[in-house]
Amino acid sequence: MAGRNRRNGGVRSKFEKKILCIGAGFVGGPTAAMIACKCPRYRVTVVDTNRERIAQWNSAALPVYEPGLEEIVRKTRGRNLFFETDIPKGIRESEIIFVCVNTPTKTFGAGAGLAADLQFWEKTARQILEHARSPKIVVEKSTFPVKTALAMERILNSRTGGIRFEVLSNPEFLAEGTAVRDMEFPDRVLIGSRDTEAGYRARDTLVALYANWVPREKIITSNIWSSELSKLAANLFLAQRVSTINAVSAICEKTEADVTEVSKIVGMDGRIGARFLNASIGFGGSCFKKDILNLVYLCRHEGLPEVADYFEGVVRINEYQKERFVLNMLEAMFNTLAGKRICLFGFAFKADTSDTRESPAMHVARRLLEEKAEVVVTDPRALDNAKADLRGIDGKVRFVQDPYRAAQGCQAIAVMTEWGLYRGLDYEKLYRRMVRPAFIFDGRNILDHRRCHEIGFNVYPLGRPALTHFK
Repeated sequence: MAGRNRRNGGVRSKFEKKILCIGAGFVGGPTAAMIACKCPRYRVTVVDTNRERIAQWNSAALPVYEPGLEEIVRKTRGRNLFFETDIPKGIRESEIIFVCVNTPTKTFGAGAGLAADLQFWEKTARQILEHARSPKIVVEKSTFPVKTALAMERILNSRTGGIRFEVLSNPEFLAEGTAVRDMEFPDRVLIGSRDTEAGYRARDTLVALYANWVPREKIITSNIWSSELSKLAANLFLAQRVSTINAVSAICEKTEADVTEVSKIVGMDGRIGARFLNASIGFGGSCFKKDILNLVYLCRHEGLPEVADYFEGVVRINEYQKERFVLNMLEAMFNTLAGKRICLFGFAFKADTSDTRESPAMHVARRLLEEKAEVVVTDPRALDNAKADLRGIDGKVRFVQDPYRAAQGCQAIAVMTEWGLYRGLDYEKLYRRMVRPAFIFDGRNILDHRRCHEIGFNVYPLGRPALTHFK
């Protein structure tokens, strides 16, 4: 059944296409909103079993924070963008289905700790099979293991009766915090299909969708297996750069080199480039760790243990960097954190997002509580998620929106997230509110360390010499 757009001169116009996004999370919601914005003649529906999340998408307080997203949703919601819980209806009425469900790392059984947990994906595939009454184009939008499309094809085309499904791989390459910009002006859009006539037709349909706003030369087509692997490989390369510079930061601290200078010098090499060479407490988010471990599992399954070990080293360095940060805090603060109040500036895994999945701040908070410290968490967007993440954890934790109130009575500030807000704070005012000696541990190297030291703080950057007042 075709939907209806706004009246135009008294004449009702039908939607040209009906798009469905299954999954209303960090991928599905923004993806659907951008398609609706750029393709006003398409009806775009987002469905999810989580009624609370759908209600949030239909409210003024969206469940996902991304700069620019609220404006797009406000402009398109109710016009050609809809958020609903009726999944069977959405499947029946759609022509193109984007699968945007979560694929976390397995915590049980074979491949636990490495392989992707595909139970939500398979449930979705079987829902599509059960409720579809006409041929569909099914698009893998979430990051899936290589050959997932084959399994999806086998499930979807198991029905007798002539309904056929074409499965495409169209991995997202958006970065949280810049998702809207990344979708509006992408470096590339990748579409993988089967090398069949039906696969090419489905691919061309999706190409035409993106061509509404993406230059054709940036829309890349490939076979479906190359597309699935390319997403995993891209995240591996990015994470590898982060872990490499973080490993270098550890050397810098032992040799009194400055990782900022090293990064700048290395980044000027045209073969390397400067992006993702900023030392930090480590990467987080839903993708890097999960996708790399997926590759590790694949390599071990295929009899490539040396390759698996190499890839896994990227994750080990990331875990090491987070633990090293905590141990540096412990050493600097006289080898005990018990009873000391420490304020975490930021809990989101990166700036400009509310997402706290795999956030380094989670590891740091847990470890500080294990050391019997008191933890105060402040974040401009992620406090609700932080509360959920730390619910049930033993120890004293408070959540305070205002960073000045959060730092009151604390002995240390630990910068966890590179929010611009923290660069502009009045650190003299913060210093007056804190217990002396006062410490700053800058896990993102975003502050003016010399100025903070002049104020009175003992400052511990990453990969740079500490600035202290101790003899």
